[in-house]
Amino acid sequence: MNTAPSSAPDTHPHTDDPRWLTAGEQRVWRAYLQATTLLEDHLDRQLQRDAGMPHIYYGLLVQLAEAPRRRLRMTELAMNAKITRSRLSHAVARLEKNGWVRREDCPSDKRGQFTVLTDEGHEVLRRTAPGHVAAVRQALFDRLSPEQQKSLGEIMQIVAEGLQPDEAGADLPWLR
Repeated sequence: MNTAPSSAPDTHPHTDDPRWLTAGEQRVWRAYLQATTLLEDHLDRQLQRDAGMPHIYYGLLVQLAEAPRRRLRMTELAMNAKITRSRLSHAVARLEKNGWVRREDCPSDKRGQFTVLTDEGHEVLRRTAPGHVAAVRQALFDRLSPEQQKSLGEIMQIVAEGLQPDEAGADLPWLR
């Protein structure tokens, strides 16, 4: 994905002109894209091999395992996972088919549903977690100094906060 023509200038004399990335910014952007794509692929392959599930499903199971009574409303699960409700619905259907979660109607809101981690899902997570943590550690944390880890966390927090506006009507995945 190219974000600027190869002959793009580093400055923009007119306010209507695009603010093309500088050569240094372009290197950072491409390194970020390559690293995140490769990391997600690495984690997906590890989880497919060890548990027959993609990384996104593992993340949903973790959220449920950490929730009170191992249950979350579908809307909260989508918001925490930063995915669309449609994608969540598809993922939960697959996890249900595996027997790892079940849905329950919300007694206080007839339109709402809970996703509940089953004992079988909890056991899959318990067996899969050590290999996943090892993959994350090997792919990311073992490559960074403690200072780099701290900086990366701070940077990603700033980016995430900037992409989650608080105003009503914000176009966020879990609201679609």
